[in-house]
Amino acid sequence: MQKLTAAQIRETFISFFKRHGHTHVPSSSLVVADDPTLLFANSGMVQFKDVFLGREQRPYTRAVTAQKCLRVSGKHNDLEEVGPSPRHHTFFEMLGNFSFGDYFKAEAIRLAWKLLTEEFQLPVERLWFTVFAGDDEVPPDDEAAALWIAQGADPSRVLRFGRKDNFWVMGDTGPCGPCSEITIYIGDDLSQMRAEGVNSDDPNYVEIWNNVFMQYDRATMQPLPRPSVDTGMGLERMAMVMQGVHSTYDTDLFVSIINRIIAVRGSDEEHYQAHRSAYRAIADHSRAIAFLIADGVLPGNLGRSYVLRRILRRAAYQGRTIGFERPFLAEVITTVIDQMGEVYPELVNRRELILSAADQEERQFLRTLSGGLSRLNAVIEQVRTRGETVIPGTDAFVLKDTYGFPLDLTQKIAAEQGLTVDEAGYEAAMAEQRARSRAAAAGKRGGEADLWAELDLPASHFTGYERLSDRATVIGMLADGDAITSAMVGRQVQIVLDTTPFYAESGGQVGDTGVLVGPEGSVQIEDTRRPLPGLIVHYGRVVSGTIRVGDQVQATVDMVRRADIQRNHTATHMLQRALRDVLGEHAAQAGSLVAPDRLRFDFTHTKPLDPEELREIERRLNAWVRADASVRWEITGYRSAIARGAIALFGEKYGDTVRVVTIERGTGIENGEYASRDSLELCGGTHVNRTGEIGFVRILSEGSIGSGIRRVEALTGRGAELWAEEQAQTLRDLAARINAQPAQLIERIEALLAENRQRRQELEALRSKLAREMLDTLVHRTQTVAGIRLLAAEVEADSVERLREMGEYLRDKLGSAVIVLGAQINGKPQLLTIVTSDLVKRGLNAVHIVKPLAAIVGGGGGGRPEIAQAGGRNPDRLAAAITAAVDVLAEQAG
Repeated sequence: MQKLTAAQIRETFISFFKRHGHTHVPSSSLVVADDPTLLFANSGMVQFKDVFLGREQRPYTRAVTAQKCLRVSGKHNDLEEVGPSPRHHTFFEMLGNFSFGDYFKAEAIRLAWKLLTEEFQLPVERLWFTVFAGDDEVPPDDEAAALWIAQGADPSRVLRFGRKDNFWVMGDTGPCGPCSEITIYIGDDLSQMRAEGVNSDDPNYVEIWNNVFMQYDRATMQPLPRPSVDTGMGLERMAMVMQGVHSTYDTDLFVSIINRIIAVRGSDEEHYQAHRSAYRAIADHSRAIAFLIADGVLPGNLGRSYVLRRILRRAAYQGRTIGFERPFLAEVITTVIDQMGEVYPELVNRRELILSAADQEERQFLRTLSGGLSRLNAVIEQVRTRGETVIPGTDAFVLKDTYGFPLDLTQKIAAEQGLTVDEAGYEAAMAEQRARSRAAAAGKRGGEADLWAELDLPASHFTGYERLSDRATVIGMLADGDAITSAMVGRQVQIVLDTTPFYAESGGQVGDTGVLVGPEGSVQIEDTRRPLPGLIVHYGRVVSGTIRVGDQVQATVDMVRRADIQRNHTATHMLQRALRDVLGEHAAQAGSLVAPDRLRFDFTHTKPLDPEELREIERRLNAWVRADASVRWEITGYRSAIARGAIALFGEKYGDTVRVVTIERGTGIENGEYASRDSLELCGGTHVNRTGEIGFVRILSEGSIGSGIRRVEALTGRGAELWAEEQAQTLRDLAARINAQPAQLIERIEALLAENRQRRQELEALRSKLAREMLDTLVHRTQTVAGIRLLAAEVEADSVERLREMGEYLRDKLGSAVIVLGAQINGKPQLLTIVTSDLVKRGLNAVHIVKPLAAIVGGGGGGRPEIAQAGGRNPDRLAAAITAAVDVLAEQAG
């Protein structure tokens, strides 16, 4: 048996099935698209589910994959086993080969036997094979059993099991069928091997592969017209077998990660052996964290995000148990990226995001961990002093409510101390705390708005039009979907104040950020939204001390950011007026984004704006800015506002009274006026007082986002100023690089382009000359087959066209011959066959020669009797195809 690295196992598996006509399909994302039944891909067949169900057609009927998988929920929840178990993982790779109505049991079993016994050289005497024993509904799988025996399996090691072990179903409907598993005995003493060990808990028996034969319709249990095959081989377990170890954590997939943990911790092998469970859990979780973030999942409180948060926090806590007192996960995850980035480039491409997101979440958790651990240790001491073994549910609830300690973490720490947690008491405390809301399940069903609705808080009084800092009282607070009364440092919270200067996201304008400072703590506000009419919710993190319901706080908006937003918002109103003046009144708003760094405006228009229209719009905007026109707002009746010509956003609901923002059109020495009329819009957002505060407007882009909808993106104020400086610096840098003044750039670049074209022509001529010289040497390498001159050679060519040119050149040189040329182009083998006209008349045909050669490289081809070409999938077989030309020509000539 060979000793292969995991990378070699993966490559051997994929290459083997590619040689047998399978298309290599890259791994799909861990995040399963369009399947609400799965949080994550948990097997290799997930990405082919619709193919097996007949809903999707692929251009191939055989596939091979190495699929990223995660099992942390449902019946495949391995999370709690990870660490203590030597073979359980959250993230793993599943190698698989698939047949979609192509081959079935005979070919699947033949391929499996060939791969295991010839490629991997596993000892046959250690292999066991299981098949379905049959029941009242489905007959026994005698066919599979006979096929294994025909391949060479000892009949005594072909075992039969029931549905639990050897029958697979996708669901209540869809394909299903028997499966045949392959188990290997890895014990040291072969004489101790017994049939009873298969499908048992004996660690000496390792299931390495499962062949699923989809042959029945689950609804009717009638045979399917086109049975299919789905197989799966866990890479981690196969690596364990091939590397002669008894734990997947002792394979090269994990050793480097564990060694990295040891190095970062500053510990040694002895410490690792004494704390293997924690080290292994960290190693496993680091892989899961890296791949989840690479596939777009970020830590949070719901769904996939919450799974990632649990895994990451579990890893961080395990680190704490082995002596880490600072964030360390990013340093460990770096090893995961370095080790697996070549196979999964998304890890490399998103390295910075992975490391920063993991580090930020770990730091946030560590801030809450210290306080929570102190409280939990005190509780544990009290429980022991009373001679008890159960932590009261009320204490567990306080840990979650104030410290953000999830129940499962409290239970884990308690178990390490030989204690349990009163879950019933915990749930009762939760129910009491939610007295003014439904239970957590109802909150999840109805969403955040329902939670706030059931708290029945009074409407927030918004003072942000007049001031950016105000005194207020905390009247409500949520965290992790629960109403709470207090929160300590590090906790993510949602806070409602009776009065607030913070603008809540609405009408395209993003929510304000800033800070709340109370008597015992402060909260950094990261967003402000309005989940219910009149209710303004501040989203943030406690950055110091403790914040409580009832606290008097100073609420202060980030003034610089608000000013940037206001510039962009007022400019958006001006842009709509300018668009209507230049394009027509049909250019109505269809959406917008008003952020501190940019503005985006969607409008109705049926064709692209030409450069002159964009220049005119931008010119009007900046003239309007220089006019320093007045911006004012007033509260008035809806009907009155519309009668005055105020623009209302289509589809928006308005009350009887509305806020109208008016921007005077401005007059002055520049062309007399800057807009056809004042801008009047119904708007609840915040604005500058005069257009001059905007400073400068720069349109960045214009384009289509849908049928009849265009989008303009632009910058104002500081953003526009920074953009202009960056453009100017780019021109200066470019000019310096080509030793020219900025004003001479176009002339100098055109000269360089002309010089480059001339050199490329000279280079091409030189390449052609060298190619001809090389081909001239090939002329002397012909051989005679059945009285016919044959030139068969592998050449270097960068395109099929260049390969054809070479063949035609050699044809003209040789006069009468058969020419077979091969080249690797873009990593794939290409073949060209030419038969001169005199030989065509004698019955030779280029197509008949190229086709058997194409089969050798795993492809096909065609053409005319005089010239034919072919491509394939196996570049490593190109030399063999060239060599085979002699035999093919001999057969054709005979």
